[in-house]
Amino acid sequence: MRILVLSDTHIPLTTKNLPKIIIEELKKSSLCLHAGDFVDIRVAEEISKYTKLIGVRGNMDTLQIKEKFPVKQVISIESVKLGIIHGEGSPFQLLERVEKELGPDLDIYIFGHSHSPYNEIHKGKIFFNPGSPTDKIFAKVNSYGILEIKKKEIRREIIKINP
Repeated sequence: MRILVLSDTHIPLTTKNLPKIIIEELKKSSLCLHAGDFVDIRVAEEISKYTKLIGVRGNMDTLQIKEKFPVKQVISIESVKLGIIHGEGSPFQLLERVEKELGPDLDIYIFGHSHSPYNEIHKGKIFFNPGSPTDKIFAKVNSYGILEIKKKEIRREIIKINP
């Protein structure tokens, strides 16, 4: 299964629409996971036109988003257990806060908030932040993530968007 992972789209604060490359990726993906800060409900509606959406709300989201999406979600895809949360506070100890909120028994921790892409093994677990496809306030590049899950095999990639 090919999964597009997004976070911190911040539309319409940073731009009016999802980048064209994100629309193309949505068309190729079986699922989109969004780790919060959509900001506007229209972003969720746009994503849902192309593929199934599972998301969580972030600190910048409107009431409409907060009513539609939970703070965190834990799901299983082909025997892989994923947790999704936006994250909060300072970027220092963000991984520890994400793990504490989602629990210790996951294969992949998906989060956002920092706008900085992160794709590393930490304490034997995968921590994956796709960064932001639209906002570089705390990052050098715009980016998004791709997960490919087949049985228990996980391929993960952060893709930088050219300016």
